[in-house]
Amino acid sequence: MKANFELRNAISRCRLRYWEVAEKVGISDSRLSVWLRTPLNEERKARVLKAIDELTQQSAK
Repeated sequence: MKANFELRNAISRCRLRYWEVAEKVGISDSRLSVWLRTPLNEERKARVLKAIDELTQQSAK
């Protein structure tokens, strides 16, 4: 199983693009790809989940 499967799945399920999530987190899309290759620490994971949540709330409006 790939690292950070639950984050990758959440991004896909919410029909977001990696670059959108990366922009919301404040990093480049290539940096997000690097982050997702290995298990994330809790701080980074929380940042990505928060970005996904905020983006889905924005699209619901």
